[in-house]
Formats: sequence, structure tokens, C-alpha cells
Amino acid sequence: MEKLNKENQKYCLQPAALVEETIRLDQGKLSSSGALVINTGKFTGRSPKDRFIVKDAMTADTVDWGEINMPIESKSFDLLYEKMVKYANTLDTVYVRDAYACANPNYRLNVRVHTEFPWQNLFVYNMFLRIAKKDLPSFSPDWEVYAFPTVLADPSVHGTRQENFSIINFTEKKIIVGGSAYTGEIKKGIFSALNFILPTEKNVLPMHCSANVGAEGDTSLFFGLSGTGKTTLSNDPDRRLIGDDEHGWSKESVFNFEGGCYAKTIDLSQAKEPQIFAAIKFGALLENIGFEEDGYTPDYSDTTITQNTRVSYPIYHIDNIMYKSRGDVPENIFFLTCDAFGALPPISKLTKGQAMYHFISGYTAKIAGTEVGIVEPKATFSACFGAPFLPLAPTRYAEMLGEKIEKGCRRGDGKINVWLVNTGWSGGGFGEGSRIALSYTRAMIKAAIEGNLNDVEYRTHPVFGLEMPVTCPDVPNAMLNPRDTWRNEADYDVVANKLANLFVDNFAQYASKANDEIMAAAPKVGAKA
Repeated sequence: MEKLNKENQKYCLQPAALVEETIRLDQGKLSSSGALVINTGKFTGRSPKDRFIVKDAMTADTVDWGEINMPIESKSFDLLYEKMVKYANTLDTVYVRDAYACANPNYRLNVRVHTEFPWQNLFVYNMFLRIAKKDLPSFSPDWEVYAFPTVLADPSVHGTRQENFSIINFTEKKIIVGGSAYTGEIKKGIFSALNFILPTEKNVLPMHCSANVGAEGDTSLFFGLSGTGKTTLSNDPDRRLIGDDEHGWSKESVFNFEGGCYAKTIDLSQAKEPQIFAAIKFGALLENIGFEEDGYTPDYSDTTITQNTRVSYPIYHIDNIMYKSRGDVPENIFFLTCDAFGALPPISKLTKGQAMYHFISGYTAKIAGTEVGIVEPKATFSACFGAPFLPLAPTRYAEMLGEKIEKGCRRGDGKINVWLVNTGWSGGGFGEGSRIALSYTRAMIKAAIEGNLNDVEYRTHPVFGLEMPVTCPDVPNAMLNPRDTWRNEADYDVVANKLANLFVDNFAQYASKANDEIMAAAPKVGAKA
């Protein structure tokens, strides 16, 4: 098999050099903020139907095969890898960067990334953990990533669905990405690999969540799908950010997998997201945005190219960050959901069994107008709040979560509290009720973190079995029980049971692998709220 030509490689270029190369090659330009702006071309988001895992002796009986984890033969991977290497050797320049994932050195994964374009390499610099210059000579990669958008697959030859592909080979410890220049494929490829390696080899729970630390050293985790407020609520000026997207939970710490942030920029403003807005400066990489009339000032409301406009930047672009990107094991875990049906309480406390059930469910709701064809709220479920990146069965991750909750934490009373927080609607669903005020959600999260909900009275929701606080500082008591906020309580009962049915129907796919404690946490369909 042909080997890579090292003579055309540019190794670990600094951000300024990568920006200069991008502009010289007419592949991007600087914005008014100093950030580099590029266009990823045909693909402006991941293509989950074109992500494959090589099925071989190592993965055949361990990967949870299905629509998310689609198998491909080793020979198909080998053919595409060889095609990629041959193409790379024809280029004037291949950009190579050594970096690592996992901020806890006990679980570090050394990664070498080869990219076709310099701005792809800038993305890698921003998103992965950077290696000190003195350590580069002794670096040895555990995994390699090859990202060459110009390399296309032939479905009739390579067994892919279409020309673009992202393939993970756990035996060879390689990831190849072709046909798509969307940089998120690189980041999520390594995340998917970690979601296999860490649970099976290290007893570490990988998590698609954000994390921060308070002044007293207490760690909180925030899980939530797009639109639930995960980034907004974890970026707290009174707490230091560990990271905003990918973390591991080991026996001794919560640690960031990454060295940067990959934030959505749609409708971004300085008022709403001051930390992200300020981070978009020289060294940041803006993807697929529009401009004001001057052609240089970003217009974050412009969706001409895509609604999935993004920016990547190194985490040191944010001032209020956690030293070494890790903290203690969590004391509080928040599952965020934007319930557009208005059925779930604004905050409720979960038992261990309920935590596992809602973790597997990964529920939120899309509202009318967010996507073509959605005319009323639509329930969305993504297992463990990150289904597209889970090579193992979701119940495996949920049981690990349950074990860690059972062990507790080292601070305070030793208990780990898990909360379900509805950032969606109250007093009715979308179009009838109103969105829960961000100030109330912040007050509830603050109260939970500071222990002000530990000794208050709770009531049990008859349908969902959730424990709802009767009082919460700086939040009206009347809104804490969702049924009390509806004009017609009978209408609420109908909607609550409708949502409960959706939970049960979704969970049916996991029931055969779920333990009794998880199954006992299911909503009680038919109960009167």
C-alpha cells in the first residue's frame, strides 16, 4: 500500500500561518472582528447517514449496529484509505497536526490529523488539546484522522451510500473523511471513538454535555439537545467553564475532551452571548456566515447558506475557564429540555432510576417554524443526548451513569442530585402558553446548586413520577406545578398523557436491554395529573 509523502507536509503550523495560507489560496478572508471566515461548500453540517464503522472481529459483537452505527467492510475502508493517500501525495501541501483528546492525562488519546485545507487544520488547532512545543519530538499517535474533502467514494465500488463518507476503523485506529469539508465531522469522529474506547477500556463515562465549576469547587453538568439552553446556562459569569460539549467522568474527575468550543452563531449577539461574541477574534474560524453590506462585518442573522452557522475557537479565548479543563466529580446534573407541550415541570428532582430513564430518552421538542413541515410541537428523542455518536447500546452508558450516581461525590453530603429542567413552555403549549423566563430558569438552577432545594417540600407528579419543589427562591410558587398554570386542567391532563405515551413509545426500542430500575421509572400513562 502506498505511503504518505512526508516531503509535502507542513507540520503543526501556528494559527497565523494557517490563516495566511487560507487567504493566499483564496479559500477564506478575515472578518471585521479578525476571525477567519470560510465556506464549507456542499455540506454545512454532519451527514449521519454517511457515517460508517468497520465491522470486523473487534466490533462485530460490541457495536450497537443499526441506523446510527452502520457497518462497512474492511476492504471498503482499505480501498478508500489507499485512494486518499494517493490523492494526498499529489498535493503541493498536506497540513498535519499532532494534538490530543482528554484533559485528564490518565486517559489521554494522542491524535494525528492530516487535512487537505489549511483552515481545516486551524479547526483542529482550536478544537483539540494543544501539545507543548517541547513535547512534539517525542509524540506518537494513538489514532490518525485523514480529512480530504476532494476524495469521493464510488458507492458501487466502496459500499457507501453516496460520494461523501466518514468511516471509523477501531482495529486500525484510523478515521477517514471524504466528500465533505464540514469540519464537525473531524471533531465528532474522535468523539465517537472515545465513546467506544473509554467505557470498554477505562471505565470512564463519555458525555455529550457542558460542565462548569463554582467558587467552592463544585462541578455541575448540563445535558441538552439543540435549543434547550445548554450553552447559555453553562456559561455563567459566577462559575468557571470546563467545556461546552464533550466530557469524561472518571472515578476522580470530570474532564474536557477538547481544547476549544464549536458554537452556533445563528442570531448571536453581544447582549445574549457576550462570552461567545467576544471570543470571535483573530484565531477563531467562522463557518458559512453572511455579511453586512460592507462585506466584512458578520451578519449572524443571515441564513442564506445555512441555519447551522458555526464558530470554532480555542478555549483560552474565554476568560472564565477552569484550569487544566477538569474539575471534581459532579454534585449536580441538569437534563435540559425545551418542552413545547408545556407538560413537564420547570424543575424536578430525579431518582437514580429516573435519571437513567431520562438520560436514555434524551427528550426535547421542536416548535412550529423551526423546520419545514412542523406546524405543531414535535417530540424529539436522542439517546443520552448524543445518539449519533454512540457506538455502544444506550443502556450501557445509562447503567454507567447510575453506578456513578450511586457512588456519590466527595463534597457536601456526598449525594449527586439529578434535575430535569424544562426551559420550554408553561401555562399551555406553544401558541397558547408562554416560554419560561430565562431569569426563572437561572434562579432554579442557582437554587439547586446552592442547596436551597434540598429541604423544601416536594410533590410527586402523578403521570411522570417527578418530584416537584413546592417553593423555590425568586420563582413564583404557582408555576412550579405545570398543571396549576393551565387555564383548563383537563386539557393539561390530556397533553401530559400524550407526552407520556410518546416517551413510552420511544423507549420501546431500548426495553429489552434496560434493567428493572430503569423500566420502573417510565411515565404512568393514563394517570390523572
